[in-house]
Amino acid sequence: MLRAGALLALGGAAVPLTGCDLFDRDDESRTPDPLEPLAAEATALEARHRAAATAVPALAERLTAIADAHRAHAEELRRVIGRPAPSGSPAANPSVAAADPDTVRTELRQAEQEGRDNAARACAAAPAERAALLGSIAAARATHVEALK
Repeated sequence: MLRAGALLALGGAAVPLTGCDLFDRDDESRTPDPLEPLAAEATALEARHRAAATAVPALAERLTAIADAHRAHAEELRRVIGRPAPSGSPAANPSVAAADPDTVRTELRQAEQEGRDNAARACAAAPAERAALLGSIAAARATHVEALK
């Protein structure tokens, strides 16, 4: 009764004054989005391709194009999630174990295949409004696998 009187005194505000509502909002922002791992994976794949392009200049043009696609995917996933990328990402400076072009392509192809499978699983589990984006990412990663042959 006092709460109703206070609301009327404040101009009839329609906002509920419950403790749960005031404090639960912060908890919601901490709940990880199911797309977080896919966004992190896109960032890691971008970094891995850029490092390989530096290590193997003969592959630089091809790998840079693929890295640019991963950057675009990571940015779009972050936009959909509504959160910026975490700062200080551990994938920022990956090393490339081998400088042999065939070995580098094989390693990147395996990473792309795993990424394609992850994106396809995420697409199958996603709500309709996210499925088109995830399907597009899965298709792009499948194309990357072919481009690395």
